[in-house]
Amino acid sequence: MQRYKNLSGDSGVYAFEIGMDHIRVQFHGTGKIYRYSYYRAGMTHVEELKRLALIGRGLNSYIVRNVRFLYD
Repeated sequence: MQRYKNLSGDSGVYAFEIGMDHIRVQFHGTGKIYRYSYYRAGMTHVEELKRLALIGRGLNSYIVRNVRFLYD
């Protein structure tokens, strides 16, 4: 897992790991890891999650607005 940069300073995301067709996200205060895949969340959402994770901004907000319950 790679530590999330959290450039806004108020993200609930702690760390992430990018795979070919998925992204795994860990939130602060929990050991649970959520996996968002092409199969469940869709390619468009997963690719946006990857992009946001790599730039370190907006990942938590995007998850809450678009894919909150679409994890594997």
